[in-house]
Amino acid sequence: MDDATRYANGMKTRRAVLGEAYVDKATSAVTEFNRDWQEFITRTAWNDVWNRPGLERRERSIIVLSIATALGAWGEFRIHVRGALNNGISRDEIKEVLMQAAIYAGVPAANHAFKEAMSVFAEVDAEKG
Repeated sequence: MDDATRYANGMKTRRAVLGEAYVDKATSAVTEFNRDWQEFITRTAWNDVWNRPGLERRERSIIVLSIATALGAWGEFRIHVRGALNNGISRDEIKEVLMQAAIYAGVPAANHAFKEAMSVFAEVDAEKG
């Protein structure tokens, strides 16, 4: 598969998981400096990894939430809370991911993740009206 096809497929997945509005905002911020990076993550993360066989998107979302919690990568965590919701993961399931993360990544990380998730839930609810 050539790079243009990998990019196109990755962009479809990125939009499906993160939502049109988020991806439109991210792509509108592309500059000469970060263009190569954005194309790279779209091809590799969003196509080569997210589109691999073996795991469903729901499962991949759970993994990303867990890793982002463990790393304290709160920007990525917030983005992927929305992605998890888009991938059919319920708020209760996200809660369970964070409960599990508390044991393996630490209580402070999970405590902060709960705060971030609740903030994203509030934003999503406000957007729905």
